[in-house]
Amino acid sequence: MALTADRNTPHKDGELLVVGVAATAIVFAGGMAAANAAGFITPAADAAGLTVMGMAEEQVDNSAGADGDLSVAIRRKKTFIFKNSGSNAVTVALHGKNVYVEDDETVSSAGGTNSIVAGKCLGIVTQGVLVEIS
Repeated sequence: MALTADRNTPHKDGELLVVGVAATAIVFAGGMAAANAAGFITPAADAAGLTVMGMAEEQVDNSAGADGDLSVAIRRKKTFIFKNSGSNAVTVALHGKNVYVEDDETVSSAGGTNSIVAGKCLGIVTQGVLVEIS
């Protein structure tokens, strides 16, 4: 049986997304950005209901706005260098394993209260931890 294409489905690579920012949130350029339970972007933190989406490409201050009043570009499907935790440092033993959000610029070897996954550890360098967010 020959397969045929029934339709030309539009697509994009998903590397750069533009998503609405959560009410009262300030997202910082270069910080980990997470979607809250409603789907709006906020700085990554060890807070219930967050899902890390990637790294914010720019600073967006929606501190005076409602959900989605402003949007931010989120870069994903890359490996980013984030700070290593001072209290729960990521080590080479975690290569290929999940690391966790401590705050929007720091990753940890152990999940905090909510165990928010930042991504996979791909290495440790002088500047911090190589974290793959896909």
